[in-house]
Amino acid sequence: MTKVNDNFLKLQKSYLFVAIAQKVKAFKEANPSAKVISLGIGDVTQPLAPAVIEAMHKAVDEMTDTKTFRGYGPEHGYAFLQDAIIANDFKPRGIELTRDEIFVNDGAKSDTGNIGDILGKDNTICVTDPIYPVYIDSNVMSGRAGEIVNGLWSNVSYMPCNAENNFTPEIPDHKTDIIYLCYPNNPTGTVITRERLAEWVEYALRHNSIIMYDAAYEAYIQDETIPHSIYEIEGAKKCAIEFHSYSKTAGFTGVRCGYTVVPKELKAIAADGSEVELNGLWERRQSTKFNGTSYITQRGAEAIYTPEGKKQVKATIDYYMANAKTMRQTLTGLGLKVFGGENAPYIWFKTPGGMSSWEMFDKMLNEAHLVCTPGVGFGPSGEGYIRLTAFGQHEDCLEAMERIKKIIKL
Repeated sequence: MTKVNDNFLKLQKSYLFVAIAQKVKAFKEANPSAKVISLGIGDVTQPLAPAVIEAMHKAVDEMTDTKTFRGYGPEHGYAFLQDAIIANDFKPRGIELTRDEIFVNDGAKSDTGNIGDILGKDNTICVTDPIYPVYIDSNVMSGRAGEIVNGLWSNVSYMPCNAENNFTPEIPDHKTDIIYLCYPNNPTGTVITRERLAEWVEYALRHNSIIMYDAAYEAYIQDETIPHSIYEIEGAKKCAIEFHSYSKTAGFTGVRCGYTVVPKELKAIAADGSEVELNGLWERRQSTKFNGTSYITQRGAEAIYTPEGKKQVKATIDYYMANAKTMRQTLTGLGLKVFGGENAPYIWFKTPGGMSSWEMFDKMLNEAHLVCTPGVGFGPSGEGYIRLTAFGQHEDCLEAMERIKKIIKL
């Protein structure tokens, strides 16, 4: 009989958001008249920017004419989008990149999960805790995470982020090979200072480690002192891969597009002791297992960088951040300990009365008909916290806050 990859059997039986969806489905079936408002899964609600729609319509029209029709595109992405990325996301911040260091993809989730394909199975892992589940699960699937011991993976170093350390993880006191950082952070909504990020880069350079830097929410940063890219830190090109997404920036959750930066300066070591450029390995992986993002999608992404597109995307981000402000003010006013919501579209709050994350989830669903995300689903340090997202409609956000006021009494 054909054998399975036993590493998949080590995973939790259900992905966090699937488990939430199942609970919500059961509640709706039992309470068909209830109006359920979701503040849980981070899906967007506002439509694509008009500039994006116009560009995609034009691209569709091009596909109807043999003179402008396009088939397979380059695995790296089209030059027009790579140039727009370099000119708008990096050059203004003093970062020099070339086209062949930019890999356009179908969303950051794919590449953050797949990047491990080019790295050895015996590398050790370091994660902030709580953390986006894909980082851990993808390493479990590859056999890199080790075994579960008392609820933790044996080959993973967990760096707690909580109120006690102001959600600033300690630098490890030992060597680790692969480090996952996400800022602005999902799920806590907190950010990292330039000085602290420089300390992580210095650690990675000293230990020949690689930082997987997820910058999916950088467009939400309001504080001008907070870095948008790890490459703003000197030396980071030698130790970091950076992931970007248009999902929350421009509402592409259903369109699917993002990009990954793999600098040519970044190297790792082969079994024979020789140094290998990871840029070339990732290009080889992509050309084998990925056929590129559609031309129509990439034209839509390019339009984000036009003057009109920038204004329209900013207006959508402002819309969501207004929701975040409303939620933060309401929850703070109720006496809850609230974090995030100032440079990110996520609110992270401490559950009242010592309730567990899932107990609070059930309370909000059953008593207020609200969907949230239990913090423990993001890691051990998430226990006792709840994540809310700001991606809903203004009206729903306001109604949700009124419902919360009725069920939370401190």
